[in-house]
Amino acid sequence: MSNNGGEVKLMKICITSKGPGKEDLLEERFGRAPYFLISDNETGEWKSIENPFAGAAGGVGPRAAQILVDNGAKILVTGNVGGNALNALNAAGIKIIYMNGSVTVEKAYEKAKSEL
Repeated sequence: MSNNGGEVKLMKICITSKGPGKEDLLEERFGRAPYFLISDNETGEWKSIENPFAGAAGGVGPRAAQILVDNGAKILVTGNVGGNALNALNAAGIKIIYMNGSVTVEKAYEKAKSEL
């Protein structure tokens, strides 16, 4: 969350994940992530979305980006984003925070919040 003149900015943060829970590890590949976990920092609720494009042949990045747009995500935490996906995310105004390593979704979320 960012502090702008005393106001807390409310937003949805999406983290790419290997599994459906906050205790699962961050997935470093955006378009092929098995799950997208979206946290709403206004309500504290988490939503787990299975990525239907994770196993598709090609062009998965822009389609995966549309999932984030449809769910109101403003920030993406992931390890790597391909060129076409990057264009789609930039066009949608979604900020990307790059994170690598064996970290749980929950720890990635806390780290991302501290960087806002």
